[in-house]
Amino acid sequence: MEVLAKSADRNLLLEFEGELDHHAAREAICQMERAIDASLPKKLVLDLERVTFMDSSGIALILRARQKMELLDGGLLVTNVPAQARRVLDAAGIGRLVNIR
Repeated sequence: MEVLAKSADRNLLLEFEGELDHHAAREAICQMERAIDASLPKKLVLDLERVTFMDSSGIALILRARQKMELLDGGLLVTNVPAQARRVLDAAGIGRLVNIR
């Protein structure tokens, strides 16, 4: 799992690439948290376009992002969700908790 961070004007874009499963999630969450702590964004965008597989570990990552952004009084957007990952998120009802586009 690769995580690319782009930050500007208190906006943080995190692009994920690869499999977001239980093997990769711990490091992806750590990278995400380091990027958030470094930039203290008001808006966080998680771009999942290049995620080739996601299990419930991806849900944990998104919920952790939501928690971090609530502490910063910021917003969270999840974008470009592939069909397989979208099914996982829909089954868990994550769309009721975070904005997914």
